[in-house]
Amino acid sequence: MAVAKKLYEENITPGQLCYQLLKSGKKILPDFYRSDLNVELNKVWDFQKQFHPEILTEEFRKYIEGKGQRATSASFWGKHGFNITELKGTREEKKLKAYEWRSKAIEMQLAKEETAYVITEINSNINNSSGYLGAIGDRSKELYFNKKTVGQYLYNQLQANPHTKLKNQVFYRQDYMDEFETIWETQSKFHKELNAELKEEIRDIIIFYQRKLKSQRGLVSFCEFENKKKEIEKEGKITTKIIGYKVAPKSSHLFQEFKIWQNLNNLKVQNKITKEVSSFDMEEKQMLFNELNIKGNLSKEAALDILGYKSKEWELNFRVIEGNRTNQALYEAYLKILELEGYDIKDLLKLKADKDEIKLSELIVPATDIKKMTSSIFQVLNINTSIFDFNAELDGKAFEQQLSYQLWHLLYAYEGDNSASGNEKIYQLLQQKFGFTLTHAKIIANISFTDDYGSLSAKAIRKIFPFIKENIYSEACRFAGYNHSSSLSKEENENRTLKDKLELLPKNSLRNPVVEKILNQMVNVVNAIIADPSLGKPDEIRVELARELKKNAEERAEMSANITKATAEHEKIKQIIIKEDGIKNPTRNDVIRYKLYQELKNNGYKTLYSNTYVHREKLFSKEFDIEHIIPRALLFDDSFSNKTLCVRQENLDKGNKCASEFIGPYFGEDKVADYIARIEMLYQLNLKSDGEGISKAKYKKLLMKAEEIGEGFIERDLRNTQYIAKKARNILQEICKTVTPTTGTITAHLREDWDLVNVMQELNIDKYRKLGLTEMIEKKDGGVKERIIDWNKRNDHRHHAMDALTVAFTKHSHIQYLNNLNARREMIKRKRNICH
Repeated sequence: MAVAKKLYEENITPGQLCYQLLKSGKKILPDFYRSDLNVELNKVWDFQKQFHPEILTEEFRKYIEGKGQRATSASFWGKHGFNITELKGTREEKKLKAYEWRSKAIEMQLAKEETAYVITEINSNINNSSGYLGAIGDRSKELYFNKKTVGQYLYNQLQANPHTKLKNQVFYRQDYMDEFETIWETQSKFHKELNAELKEEIRDIIIFYQRKLKSQRGLVSFCEFENKKKEIEKEGKITTKIIGYKVAPKSSHLFQEFKIWQNLNNLKVQNKITKEVSSFDMEEKQMLFNELNIKGNLSKEAALDILGYKSKEWELNFRVIEGNRTNQALYEAYLKILELEGYDIKDLLKLKADKDEIKLSELIVPATDIKKMTSSIFQVLNINTSIFDFNAELDGKAFEQQLSYQLWHLLYAYEGDNSASGNEKIYQLLQQKFGFTLTHAKIIANISFTDDYGSLSAKAIRKIFPFIKENIYSEACRFAGYNHSSSLSKEENENRTLKDKLELLPKNSLRNPVVEKILNQMVNVVNAIIADPSLGKPDEIRVELARELKKNAEERAEMSANITKATAEHEKIKQIIIKEDGIKNPTRNDVIRYKLYQELKNNGYKTLYSNTYVHREKLFSKEFDIEHIIPRALLFDDSFSNKTLCVRQENLDKGNKCASEFIGPYFGEDKVADYIARIEMLYQLNLKSDGEGISKAKYKKLLMKAEEIGEGFIERDLRNTQYIAKKARNILQEICKTVTPTTGTITAHLREDWDLVNVMQELNIDKYRKLGLTEMIEKKDGGVKERIIDWNKRNDHRHHAMDALTVAFTKHSHIQYLNNLNARREMIKRKRNICH
């Protein structure tokens, strides 16, 4: 508001203010309200129009509305046949010249190329400003300058149009507080009971009291290695409680370095000609670690280049190697500080002059040189250089006394204070403890870390860390004294104590209601079996795991590569959003919005439900929602295939209806055919070209009705079934010493070998024959056989019982035999590939 006030009082534009600041030596420029930028564009347009009327037409103004920098620049060439002027000189010289033109554009004639440059820059600024937040700011500014309250502002709208929508017009908290003050001060003149004491109680306690958010730390999982169960008595009942160490935040230096070493031990390099596969030695892994630990993620091409391998001759089993994201964020902030202090970072880091952004992962200069350069300059600036050093293997208090650890912990754990900015205390601590100036502290405090957790505690990671550099994860765990696979010896299994019955999972213990519900149903069934005198506690339990759960090394490597590819794709999208949409720290939801938006490109960027055009500048506004096609109330499916972009009001009105059941009643039955045609077209595009249109899974969900969402659909959600199967096995081991897991693949194989494939068809054939739904087919031996047309075992739900019987008769020897057969086939296949 202070910047807007300065513009108003001095009657200057954002461009003029920035030019003043740059001339006075300031390097950081303020942000502006969208309305102030629009006012500047209007002034520039109206003044320059008298010199270039054939270019600055009303038609052209509407044409470039909402466009970003590239699109606006291209519009001048496309519509008028000339490019915007090209600035020359250093980065600082170009910046100063650009704002000099913006400053002069409202009072003196500019060349058409210079005018085009100015308009492109302002239009880009408008496009990059948040539409939703900008609207809130503009409302607040209007209240301030017109001396209006929120109530007066809304009342004026109703007077002008009684049908205007007031819903979703959001205001700052301070605007409501200002309104309260105005009303109280006015009415206290007429009502003496409205005294200062009552005002304080109503304002600060009843209306505007802000309770701190309830801590969610109780929901953080326990470390899989450092936890144990303890029986406690509560209200006369004995209950089991898990105690131990909580898992470590992923953003900690400890976790980040541990993850790098874990990934490095999984790296393999293969010669493309000889197919020779080899691992890296300790020296090579250390070279990669040094780069990954500062620059963040590295592409396989960059990794091979660092080690001296030619990417044309060698292949890496990871497309992208995950690096230290925490250090990457910190170093990017450190480089901003150096730039602020007047150091030519581009020259020091040997960057091309035309590069606007410094991306650590793309720098040619070695990471050790970046650290050395930054450290030496920080020493000159009297910033404590111990923040660059972290040792994961220090013992006891020495580990937590490291300044690098303390800096991370301060930024990670700080929750804000009662100051106007909410950051005054952290600014103070950053200055006192580490030597940053206030300006530096504001840059450092703006760093955001990932807020999720790993699966191990800091204690467990520190115990494993000395062994992870030279060993794969499972071996490192073994050396640290942990049983990674949780396997027991025969003697240990025989001697372990079993429970009398299973306990229900507490609500929200897994943070997935679908999984909790299914597992608790299993617990109830098993407990009922145990309680039945004729059955009792089982001697052995067999569990079928999801088919995709057990994979060979090649399949796991492919899956890992796909995950890495997705991560790299998301990072790429984040950079696009930062550059083209002006969002400084894109969230996961922002990335999903962008992906859903691109999914609609073959539909002209129009939504699937109402065919509403999604303007790019409104993509990240509150006008459009990420909508769950099948509502979460019916199915807990948060996958990409269950999401699409939707007008917000339509999302609110859709409620708990499936998409296919919402279209007709809401838009009219005549619109259903158009809706089906849209999704059919997009699905057919996907079949012709991978990556285009919508996937088969999304296509099915867009057509699905509520009654079609049954057990079978939930079972096909592999992420849930895999997790359910593993969790079920762990739970069942509490009441049974022998729990044998098998897979859906083995069940299918044995069902065929045991000639159980057609049993369900044989049971149903008489019924289908009477309906005329059978046919005669010729067998391989020349005989004739009757079968049901388009038969599927899922036509009869008893196939679940048949599968259960197959699983029940599946012995460990069967599983071992089939696994050995599969391994033999894989070996023969590899030999053939080598021969060819």
